[in-house]
Amino acid sequence: MTITVISHITLDGVVQAPGRPDEDLRDDFAQGGWSVPYGDEAMMRAWGEGMAKATQGGGLLLGRRTYLDFADVWPKRVGNPFTEVLTETPKYVASTTLVEPLPWENSILLNDSMHQVPDHKLEKNLVILGSDDLIQSLGHAGLIDECLLTIHPLVLGEGRRLFRSGFPLSQLTLTATKPTTTGVIAATYRFTSTGCLA
Repeated sequence: MTITVISHITLDGVVQAPGRPDEDLRDDFAQGGWSVPYGDEAMMRAWGEGMAKATQGGGLLLGRRTYLDFADVWPKRVGNPFTEVLTETPKYVASTTLVEPLPWENSILLNDSMHQVPDHKLEKNLVILGSDDLIQSLGHAGLIDECLLTIHPLVLGEGRRLFRSGFPLSQLTLTATKPTTTGVIAATYRFTSTGCLA
């Protein structure tokens, strides 16, 4: 089974707040919502195919901040097909500060994620959305298997990056690419080694 990171990303590696202006204001980030103008059917299809790993017998793996944002936003989106899918999909939430019961249906708290995530990974495919701090921790533990990145033709010059300073040296293999009509490239990479150059 695999852990897959799915993320919008700019050419300079920024992943912070792609969807809404107020999505993530950490560090006074003022460029939120940058991915919206680039959306098209091809991008939605690529995300749908990637998300199938979570929604078809797998699960989502989310950090506290992303989970609370999703739990506040998605259940209120009436008529959106993703609302029901996300609600029904198991959501594993890595947090040492949240307590059960969690506010969204089918949510499972992982309060010791570095020990609990490998156990869940043995049972099902997990997909990470957002959750940049969790990605750093899992990367250091060698637990991320692949990334589906929708790479936007955009340089922001600020914002939190997917692979921050201190992320372990990693080699990846490109396994698939799909262009969109807006200049975005959906690229899937498989981690082949972490911590050394082969």
